[in-house]
Amino acid sequence: MFGIRHHGPGSARSLRLALEQFRPDAILIEGPADADPLIAHIAAADMTPPVALLAYVPDTPSRAAFWPFAVFSPEWQALRYAHEHEVSVGFCDLPATHALAATDEPGDRTDPLAVLAATAGYDDPERWWDAVIESSADADVFDAVTEAMAALREPTSEPTDSPAETISAGDDCYAAADREASEAADAPGGSGEATNANEDSDTTAAQGDSDSQVLEAPHEIGEPPTAIDPAREADELIGSSVDPHTLRREAYMRQTMRKALKGGAMRLAVVCGAFHAPALVGPLGPAAADTRMLKGLPKVKATSTWVPWTHSRLAGSSGYGAGVTSPGWYHHLFTETDQPIARWLTKVAGTLRAHDLPVSSAHIIESVRLANTLAALRERPLPGLSEVTEATRAVLCEGDETMLRLVTGELVVGEALGSVPEDTPAVPLEADLRAQARSLRLTRQALSRQLDLDLRKDRDVARSHLLHRLRLLAIGWGTPTSSEVRNTGTFRETWTLVWEPELAIAVIEASRWGTTLLSAAEAKILDSATAPDATVADLGGALEQALLADLGGAVPGLVARLESAAAVDHDVTRLLAALPGLIRTLRYGDVRGTDVAALTRVANGMLVRICAGLPSAVTGLDADAAAALRVLLDDAHLALATRDDEWSTREWHSALGKLADRGDVHGSLVGRAVRLLCDAGILDDAESARRLSAALSVGHDPAEKAAWIDGFLGGRGLLLVHDRNLLHRIDIWLRSLDEDQFVATLPLLRRTFGAFESGERQAIAQAVRDGGPVPVTPTRTGGFDPDRGALALHAVTRILAVA
Repeated sequence: MFGIRHHGPGSARSLRLALEQFRPDAILIEGPADADPLIAHIAAADMTPPVALLAYVPDTPSRAAFWPFAVFSPEWQALRYAHEHEVSVGFCDLPATHALAATDEPGDRTDPLAVLAATAGYDDPERWWDAVIESSADADVFDAVTEAMAALREPTSEPTDSPAETISAGDDCYAAADREASEAADAPGGSGEATNANEDSDTTAAQGDSDSQVLEAPHEIGEPPTAIDPAREADELIGSSVDPHTLRREAYMRQTMRKALKGGAMRLAVVCGAFHAPALVGPLGPAAADTRMLKGLPKVKATSTWVPWTHSRLAGSSGYGAGVTSPGWYHHLFTETDQPIARWLTKVAGTLRAHDLPVSSAHIIESVRLANTLAALRERPLPGLSEVTEATRAVLCEGDETMLRLVTGELVVGEALGSVPEDTPAVPLEADLRAQARSLRLTRQALSRQLDLDLRKDRDVARSHLLHRLRLLAIGWGTPTSSEVRNTGTFRETWTLVWEPELAIAVIEASRWGTTLLSAAEAKILDSATAPDATVADLGGALEQALLADLGGAVPGLVARLESAAAVDHDVTRLLAALPGLIRTLRYGDVRGTDVAALTRVANGMLVRICAGLPSAVTGLDADAAAALRVLLDDAHLALATRDDEWSTREWHSALGKLADRGDVHGSLVGRAVRLLCDAGILDDAESARRLSAALSVGHDPAEKAAWIDGFLGGRGLLLVHDRNLLHRIDIWLRSLDEDQFVATLPLLRRTFGAFESGERQAIAQAVRDGGPVPVTPTRTGGFDPDRGALALHAVTRILAVA
């Protein structure tokens, strides 16, 4: 019986030594018993930890569970030993078919490590385990660990209701990722994160209906640990720290052990969490009690596979209930057996140097000395994580906690992503994703990286299509981000790529839409378009996404749905909100070579309805409604300008002209219409000045005048910087206000001028201080200066040469 600490390098090393000495002919490992067929995949050359067993319910993939393994996990080393020595091996815990059928599991009610650490005088269970177990390898340690766990399982005088809050040797190393259940329960560590399988994996029977177990009195040191009597009833466990859920799991483990022994195993090795070891060691006894305990367990259909895992998901901070807080450190301890402390601190120095922080070889030497000295003072055989962390803080980081957090994130946790063989069982959608990612040279990585795409290149266009399809299917491998490459065209896209283990479930969930990414994305977007509450803006956005993802099969259906929705929608604001997206779709479709001819009719029809309904839409609006509509007008104006279509531009300018001539519309909208027409060259400077003078005349109150100015200027401070006549008119109007009018107008004017850049405000203040209008210099219309032209051409040539 080998009671181990899940993801513990010391336990892993001790287990390898013990297996070499014991030489078993069969090995049973804590894990879902129905995953035995997947064990064969560990022999593949491209199976690289960290990986995890994933079990899910095919009909509801969100109901799933993970069983992670790292290279320093004792269970993984047991699997590797079995493969290398051709020993029969299997899992012995409750099958996933029962684990995923669970609805209410209380979980273990004690933390064995916390109790043992407190008894030894430690305030940190991790530090105690690191000092006692992880710093050495001893094949004889398992009897002592089992004995300690047997003492902890003794019935107590009063039951405890507080759940374990730290990672324990007896905690199940496996995590259930039932996202619906975890969100409903508001589990610590964040919703949607995997939690302790002792809390989320298996089922609790009704009180008093199941058989239970109690411990005999603790045995003397050196004697074999006393086995638990499985025949005792549950009512004898009043005050026990062992909950019925754990007892059922242990009952199933014993049944699996009986089956292995009956099958001919003479030297059976059982690898399980240390807390379970006292329940499994010694004579197994009759099976009747365990059979009764397991009778009637709920069951669902489950499918299992291997998926890549990450070090961050092994860390306790990730919400994974049976993880370890320092997977990178544990990986180092397990893989670097020669001078691990010096090598670790050298890695720390290399990390700091990579971030341009000054660290010398003398720093490394002094930090190693300090770590060894601290270990000697604490009577430790070897420095642990506490000692090397303190040495890192004091010497390498010189007391800077920010630098220490950098080391913790990059080395102590040490992000890494495993890999699984190509022939691992997977849904067809996952197989299609693997094939496309391989052909497009997109690798899954745990660390975030930025991908810049040039849409003039075929491969980058295909990558863009793939990432957009994944976004439509809620598979968040890539996230659009702002590009660091300066450009003003539409031929670039920038994505941030990071692969999270939970995306394996997202792929399975998305597989209900189709067997390939193309068919699944088309089916999902068409399904969303048929929703009765889908607005014109929603359909326009869906159409834009369909073109970005190159979903040619979905475009006709979306266009037809959009056309019918736009025809019956009488809300001009909704049509205005949808129009810029449609025009972007037309523009991007041209860039990507997509046939969007059908959209032209839809966009033109929407524009006609907008222009016809705009007069009634702008009547009787308050300040907030006018501000919202002004934003829509700006967006539509910019979109139509980029479309550069003569008919649509003429229709839009005509509608803006009618709006600018209205006297019963909020001043912010009238001022903005005048500004847009002036920018388009429809109104000249003289006409805009005349309209400004009319708006500032005595026929309007100060609030109306301020609203008109806000709409006219609207974040364009340079207009006042360069047009001194316009500034002079506004200045005269402001100086003509009495105190009450100025106080009433000030908030709106402050908002208007506050939106200007600081340099623009300073230039305006300078112009006001200088005072007086600036005469307009007539534009020179005849003749050219060849010498000045040659200078300009020379400058442009040099700029283009550099570019």
